[in-house]
Formats: sequence, structure tokens, C-alpha cells
Amino acid sequence: MELRTFHHHLLQGFMLLSLISNCYARFVVEKNSLTVTSPEKIKGTHDSAIGNFGIPQYGGSMAGVVVYPKENQKACKSFDDFGISFKSKPGSLPTFVLVDRGDCFFALKVWNVQQAGASAVLVADDIEEALITMDNPEEDSSSAKYIENITIPSALIEKTFGETLKKAISGGDMVNVNLDWREAVPHPDDRVEYELWTNSNDECGVKCDMLMAFVKDFKGAAQILEKGGYSQFTPHYITWYCPQAFTLSRQCKSQCINRGRYCAPDPEQDFSSGYEGKDVVIENLRQLCVFKVANETNRPWVWWDYVTDFQIRCPMKEKKYNKECADVVIKSLGLDAKKIEKCMGDPDADMENSVLKEEQDAQVGKGSRGDVTILPTLVVNNRQYRGKLAKGAVLKAICAGFEETTEPAVCLSGDVETNECLENNGGCWQDKAANLTACRDTFRGRVCECPLVDGVQFKGDGYSHCEPGGPGRCKINNGGCWHESQNGRAYSACLDNGDVKCQCPPGFKGDGVKSCEDIDECKEKRACQCPECSCKNTWGSYECTCNGDLLYIRDHDTCISKSGTEVRSAWVAMSVILIGLAMAGGGAYLVYKYRLRSYMDSEIRAIMAQYMPLDSQGEVPNYVSNDRA
Repeated sequence: MELRTFHHHLLQGFMLLSLISNCYARFVVEKNSLTVTSPEKIKGTHDSAIGNFGIPQYGGSMAGVVVYPKENQKACKSFDDFGISFKSKPGSLPTFVLVDRGDCFFALKVWNVQQAGASAVLVADDIEEALITMDNPEEDSSSAKYIENITIPSALIEKTFGETLKKAISGGDMVNVNLDWREAVPHPDDRVEYELWTNSNDECGVKCDMLMAFVKDFKGAAQILEKGGYSQFTPHYITWYCPQAFTLSRQCKSQCINRGRYCAPDPEQDFSSGYEGKDVVIENLRQLCVFKVANETNRPWVWWDYVTDFQIRCPMKEKKYNKECADVVIKSLGLDAKKIEKCMGDPDADMENSVLKEEQDAQVGKGSRGDVTILPTLVVNNRQYRGKLAKGAVLKAICAGFEETTEPAVCLSGDVETNECLENNGGCWQDKAANLTACRDTFRGRVCECPLVDGVQFKGDGYSHCEPGGPGRCKINNGGCWHESQNGRAYSACLDNGDVKCQCPPGFKGDGVKSCEDIDECKEKRACQCPECSCKNTWGSYECTCNGDLLYIRDHDTCISKSGTEVRSAWVAMSVILIGLAMAGGGAYLVYKYRLRSYMDSEIRAIMAQYMPLDSQGEVPNYVSNDRA
């Protein structure tokens, strides 16, 4: 081994050991539930560790029959070599194949079983230990070909549980199990928080190619979720630090910034040519600042545009992985380049960079999430995602993080979930005539909830019964009550007063729900019973006529003479007029007499006052003298 190569690997080891010693890496195994439903003697629920490849059915469950092959029990060879097939017959449950751990990669076992037609794989551990995560093998071209194409779910089970299953199968029992991923991702509310630990390096082999392909493919769905307020996405980037004793070495200077505080491996694993690790750190930092600046302008989804555009326009292979190319992409997206530069700080300064320091702190696991040590890593609602990094698989995991019935439309598309309401209406109530149903499709399955239609809430259990309730309910399918129309007349048994009771309208009898029959008022002698009356029944009512020149009064159910009515009405009117005139004349006479008498009294009093004092007056002095001059 060359000395340069030795120093390189030694340094990488020191960097990794430094990180581990600083934060004591903690790994968390993501699990799903496995329930044995038969035979009775081994029924129960067990934990199983989700494989880090294939497509786990996040948010769903799968039932199947477990088989244990008589040959190739470790599944390290193709089952075609043994003439074994696990394809299920039409109408039968899917086949879950139980295989033993050992002799080859986990992923190869799953691939061989998938090729033989199975629907899922259970790997029985070969030692007594806590469950571990079945991870991908180290990168190589041969394994990459089949890992990319694994589509069935897999899980590791404990040794003792595996032996229990084998014993039951060898004894002739049919072993039925149910794999359940519905609680693999917490779903507390109507928003999902998820993060992707990624890298800007596009020359790190198969995993980098897979990561870049995923970012391109998932960008559209991610931006729909973010713009709709359904999710909160955060990108992260792993960095290491260089041990203090090596900060001035050539290796640290080429792989680190800020005096060995933040480092990344050399992209080409060659210190003498090409890009250096510090170039990757600087671009990672730039992408973090792109996200922060975009987030400040309420456009966090622009990160996806920048990362995909940078990958396309600024690849390492074309020697464009640099600041100049990055600035062109930043400008094209309308981002503030000065704010991004300010956010990045000085990579040559002997001081902490607040952005990258925050990333190193975030690498340490918190709560139910373990430490982040590998790339790429996806975390959904603080649970690490296990499985293939592909659009459909990741979208399933994210959609499983929504509280049921709050998931957005993108989670209900055909390539993500199956609409269970399409088959037998999901077993829920429905009114085919009114095209109403209580079945509501969700990502995890379906719920039976009485619907809300045009502001009217239906009430019931949602399975066998739903009926409209409250004001306005009669607008919806007549409130579930009887209604019918004949000869231009329409009658309804629905009472739109908040009461849920259906009552036949006047003129009908029945339960008000299924039927209301016309009442024959004539036959039942309920109306038109006067001697002069002639009764004819109509739908919902009756017609009553009187003999001769008589008029039927419906309120009193009697007949009266039309002529008598007219003369009587005329006399009444004349009497009213005469009485009115008499009263008016009498009033006028009384007023006239009062005014005339008052006038006469005042005149007489004035005349008499000239000749004699009145009782109401004193003596009037006489100022006229009778003496002569």
C-alpha cells in the first residue's frame, strides 16, 4: 500500500473516531409489527426490524401465509436452480417466505425470494441478540443492479421466534401472519415534518447517483406538499472535524474549512488531482444558505430547484462544480446572492461557522431518532425511514405521517394507495339514488363517516345508517322521508324544523318514511258531510260541492245560499253607510247648536251690561256731570 493511501485512510479513521468519541453514536432500529393470527397455539404480536431496502408498505398492512423452503433455506442462490416457486394461486393469500440469516447479503436473499414470486421476506436471525437493521451491502456494481429493483418488503425477526414459526410449519400447520406498518411512522397531526441528510458531491458512486436521481424525481411532490402547507422540509448535510493533531496537515487543509472544524472526504479519493473535500463542504454550506434565504422569503421549496439545477448545470465531470456556476443558478432563481454569501461566512477564518455547527449538533440523535452517520438518511416525524429511496416509497412514508383524514390529495393518488371505497363501497352506508356515501378514502385505508352535504350534516354510525339532521335537511334527498308527485302536485313527509321525524302531510297516512297513502275523506266521512254536500276524493285532498244555488264553506263544512248571502251582504253594507251618515249628521248638529248658543249668550250679556251692572261686575263710576256751565 502506498504511504499516501495509508495516510489517507488513517486520517479518515481518525476523523470518524473523533466524531464517535464526541457524541457516542446511538443507532435506533426502526420496527414494524408482525402478528401471527393462526395457528391458535402461537398466536401473538412480535416486533420485526424493517429492512433498509425494498419498499415497506408504510401506512398499510399485509396478510399472508408463511412458508419455509426445504432447500436453499438461506436464499443465497436462485430458487430457479431448485425448481421452487412462491407465486400465489389466484384467490389465495400472498406468500411470505421465511429464510435463515448467514452466508450472503440480506439484500441478495430478498432479491432471490422476490424473483421466485414471493410477496414478502422474513429473515430469521441466527444468534440471540437485539434486532438490527438489515442494511445495503457496500457499494459495488453487482449488488447495485439488484438492490435498485427490490420492491417487496422484508423484516428481520428474532431467532427464537423464527424457530417457533419453523416448528409450526414442519408440523403441518398453516401459519398466517399480518405485517403492519401503520404505526411505523408517528402521525400526530395534519402536517408532516421530514428531513433529508444529503450531499452535493456527485462523484461518490452508486449511492450518490441514487440520491441525485431521487431528488430530481421527488422534487414535484415535495414542492406540492410544501406549497400547500402540508409539510415542513429541512435539508441537512453531514460534516466531520479533523483531530486537533492533524489540523495543519495537508490532508486536513484540503478536506476541511475553518481550520479543520468542518470536513468532507475527497470526492475522487485522490489528494493530488480533481476537487477537494473542502470544495464539497463549501457547496454543502452554500446549499444550506440557499434554503435559509429562501425560507426567509417564504419560499423554502426553491431549495429543490437550486439543488437539481446545480446538479444538471454544474457537475464535477465538466469541471463546473464552483462558485461561478453556482452564482448563475442562484441568479436564475431570483435569490439574493449577497444574503447567501453573508450566511456562508469566511471558510478560512479560525472560528466556528454557526450554520455548520448547527448541522453537526443535529447529527446527534434525539428522542426516537438515532444518530445520523450514513448518507443518504431520510427522517419522517423524527423516525428514520427504512427502504428504497424512491419517490413512491418515500411518499408512502410521508403520507403515513398524517393524521387519518387530513392527508392531501397527492397521498390519495393511484400510485401511492388503493382506493378501498371502490370495492363494495368499503362496507359503508350509501344512498345510490342520491349518489351519497359515508365511505371516505384515506391513505391508511378508509373510514365510514356520515357525510356533510350542502351544509347539512348526516348523522348515524356510517356503516348501516346515515340520515340528514338539522335545518335544511329536507333539501337533501327529502330528508330520507317519503315524497311523491302526481298531476303537478308534490307532497313530502319531511319536517324541516330540526326534528328528525318524518310525518305524513295532511290528507295522507303512513309511517312517513317508506310510504304515505292517500286518505279517502269521503269514504271515511271526515269531511263534506252536510245534507246538501256532494263529496269527491282527490289525491291528498277532496272536492266538496253543494246542491243547487248553494255555496260550500270548507271551514264549517256547511252549505249556504248564494242569493241570501248577497242580499244579506248588501243590507249590511247599506246599514253601515246609513249609521255612519246619521252619526256624522248628529255630530255636526250638536257642534252647530253649541256654537250658536255660545254666540247668543255673549251678545245678550254685552247689551245688558250697558244698562245695569251684572252680578259679576262692580258698579261702574259715572264720569258725566249734570251741572251746567
